[in-house]
Amino acid sequence: MKQRAVVSLVLTLITCAPLAASEKLEPIPNRLVVLTFDDSVKSHFTVAGPILKKYGFGATFFITEGFTFKTNKKDYMTWEEIRQLHDDGFEIGNHTRDHMGVNPSNLDKLKEQLQAIDDQCKKHGIPKPTSFAWPGNSITDKAFPILQEHGINFARRGGSPEHDYDPGRGYAYQPGEDHPLLIPSAGDARPKWKMKDFVDAVLQAKQGRVAVLQFHGVPEGEHPWVHTPQEQFEKYMRYLYLNKCKVIAVRDLAKYVDTTQTIDNPWAIVRKRQQEFQDQLAIANKLRHANQHAEEIERQCEETCRPQRRRRLFEIFKPLRQRLFRRCR
Repeated sequence: MKQRAVVSLVLTLITCAPLAASEKLEPIPNRLVVLTFDDSVKSHFTVAGPILKKYGFGATFFITEGFTFKTNKKDYMTWEEIRQLHDDGFEIGNHTRDHMGVNPSNLDKLKEQLQAIDDQCKKHGIPKPTSFAWPGNSITDKAFPILQEHGINFARRGGSPEHDYDPGRGYAYQPGEDHPLLIPSAGDARPKWKMKDFVDAVLQAKQGRVAVLQFHGVPEGEHPWVHTPQEQFEKYMRYLYLNKCKVIAVRDLAKYVDTTQTIDNPWAIVRKRQQEFQDQLAIANKLRHANQHAEEIERQCEETCRPQRRRRLFEIFKPLRQRLFRRCR
């Protein structure tokens, strides 16, 4: 027993030894996926946990005592169940006591909100959380000093403001451009999601980008607009497994990301994505208009052109329209 303790101490000292960031960080592999679950939903323990364990996946469960957590144990976990998720190897993150949307007007309450979850974690033998999820997709960089002082290394947001909230779309996390306290969700699962929506989010995990995925209930109780059916969730996880994705918790990003790196303007990448998205919409609209124009010319030709010329024009327009259709999709 003493021998194990000595080995553990040595490994800890080696891990904590000061090294250059480039020496201790691992390169970000393709298909690196982070799984996150919000709001302390009961199905995190009864459904998600067992499925994740089956595949050997990591994940972070962001805990809040908001909504009807304290009285509604049909839809929300007990602290004993949260402790069991920790014992099973999953990360327990902080989502504020009351699911408080953080904004400049209530920053004075943030420390208390964080501390309340920390106290419950300590009471139940769970380490102090070092990862945070912004409740209600309400974000402000004015909270950074408070989060950092509290020992938060990473904070995950949703897919907005780059995308509208309802579809659950987003962008992959780009270390070095996205601030580690404003990590975007590549996808925030919705009831109407098909496998394609999930796959589109996962496939962003390439070229140094990380696909951070957000789930709520699997299934959901109080909030049906963020519900994921159990059967669909199982298909999602099987896809990750069959496609050899590396699936980790938020805290594990520390293996790949230097959290001390300074991001001078955390909103620059957000505005860049918003502009790119608008540019893509404009191009798609132009291509659709061109396609409609081609259809009109074909219709007029059908009515007025000689058969030989008609066939020739159809031969010209067919590949053009096919290319336009592919680009517009």
